[in-house]
Amino acid sequence: MTRTARFVHQVARPQGRPSPTDFAFVEAALPPVEPGGALIENLYFSVDPYMREVMDFGDLHAPMEGRALGRVVESRSDHLKVGDLVAHRLGWRTHALLSPDQIPPRGAAPDPGGVQVRLRRPGVPTLQSAGVRVISPPDGVPLRTYLSLLGGTGLTAYVGLTRIARLQPGESLYVSAAAGGVGTAVGQLARLMGVGRLVGSTGSAAKVRHLTERLGFDAAFDHHEGPVGEQLRKAAPDGLDVYFDNVGGDHLAGAIDVLRDGGRIAWCGAVAQYDDPANPPAAPYNLYDVVSKSLRLEGFLVRNYREVQGELEAYLAPYLRSGALVPDETVTVGFDRAVDAFLGMLAGANTGKAIVQVGEV
Repeated sequence: MTRTARFVHQVARPQGRPSPTDFAFVEAALPPVEPGGALIENLYFSVDPYMREVMDFGDLHAPMEGRALGRVVESRSDHLKVGDLVAHRLGWRTHALLSPDQIPPRGAAPDPGGVQVRLRRPGVPTLQSAGVRVISPPDGVPLRTYLSLLGGTGLTAYVGLTRIARLQPGESLYVSAAAGGVGTAVGQLARLMGVGRLVGSTGSAAKVRHLTERLGFDAAFDHHEGPVGEQLRKAAPDGLDVYFDNVGGDHLAGAIDVLRDGGRIAWCGAVAQYDDPANPPAAPYNLYDVVSKSLRLEGFLVRNYREVQGELEAYLAPYLRSGALVPDETVTVGFDRAVDAFLGMLAGANTGKAIVQVGEV
């Protein structure tokens, strides 16, 4: 049986902020499923800030990689059966054709796979693994949660809080890009962990209200409204214990100013430099305060913590089933709107995790 799939290809390198002309929609017939392989019909896929970096180095005239959720519609593998729901990293397409070496044994440890991006240096990222795993959503938990709180976004927040920052009950926390996918997950998880004062920065007054009125932040501010350090000091007059950094630049400098002695910084992303990696922001003017205040700054990649996935699911499942925790998501419906969803996410049009729904679920 011949099947036709649709793909979103990157066809040009962006100069600054990406535009629709950097992409093309392509349709192609799929080859037959080979022995040991399988065919996935994608239901959802993720669009994320890190993909902006990948656009500077990845292959042209090919889909970008990205987390996706789908259903097995044809299988010649002993490890996947028709109807299985799977998480994998072959997004930006309606169907994913898996070769035998991309399918791990059933029940194998989760592998987030992913791209190794070399920041500010020439190089070509490579898809290290298709990251395929069978998932079984608990009753009452939507499938797309495996792209948000139970997916790489939630795992990033969980690892940053528990392994890197080691947040303790009662401590104060500042999150930059707090209304985005990782930022909202950090805020929600921190509340479950007993955070003291929770502060976030974002890019609009509407998002400030979203953080304080819906997600339980004690204070939030629009970083366009004045110097980050000054606004942060007003929002956290008694200082901070932890900073979860998604932005870098002046947000990192402001946090260093306000952190108490012995504070910790979990550095996850640097969205401030993604559109111009050749000319990143200057290092924080107060970087030496990391020494004088005995701060700990540690960067991390979630793909190095794949063994934590099961712990995350066990921790969050009761809250999700009871309704005490509701994922914060912006879902764009329709494969034809995939580029719009990506560009909108980069422009801050979303709150929470940005997800594309490919078809009927």
